[in-house]
Parts: sequence; structure tokens; C-alpha cells
Amino acid sequence: MDVQDARQQLEQMLHELDTATTTLESEGAGDNAELSHVDQHPADNASDLVDQDRENALLEAADTQRAQIRAALARIDDGTYGTCTDCGAAISEARLSVRPEAARCVECQSKAEDAA
Repeated sequence: MDVQDARQQLEQMLHELDTATTTLESEGAGDNAELSHVDQHPADNASDLVDQDRENALLEAADTQRAQIRAALARIDDGTYGTCTDCGAAISEARLSVRPEAARCVECQSKAEDAA
């Protein structure tokens, strides 16, 4: 993958993540202030908590992906983009076209996931 194309795609992904996160946060995602203190049916409270947990999970996932994208942009800047951070081998073009933020080759990513 061409480094300039990768940079452009990563910056677009970062912009979309920032926009989505800002929208979620402006709508009160992850904020427990909406949980009513008025006597409600327990199922209503449970639904509110599930919604809050889902929103928090979305925000956390966005933060994780944002960090991965910024790390990929840093690798572009230092000239190591497209090289596996674990084994030093080249990351395949196919993997980078699907996951431009990938830091590891498929084999090392699989090992890292198995270890976690």
C-alpha cells in the first residue's frame, strides 16, 4: 500500500472516529446522569444500565482504535509503516488494505491474540 494513500485513509478514519465519538458524547453516551431517581420498574433501570454499558463500550473501543490509528501514523512518520512490530517482516498489502492501522503481520497478530 502506498504510504500517502495509507496516511490519507488513516486520517479519514481518525476524522470519522472523532465525529462519531463527539456525536455520542453530545447525546450523553456513557453519562449516568440520565438514570432516573424516580421510582421506576426494575426492568426500566436494567435497560438504562445496559444502554449505558453499551455506550461506554463503544467509547472505549473508539479510544482503542484511535490509539492504533495514531500509532500507525507515527510509524508512517518514522518510516516503519508496513513492517511488523514483533518480527520485523513486511505486513502484506492485503492486510494493510483491510486494516491500514495494523502493526503486526497476520501470524504475529494471531499469536498476540492467543496470548491475550
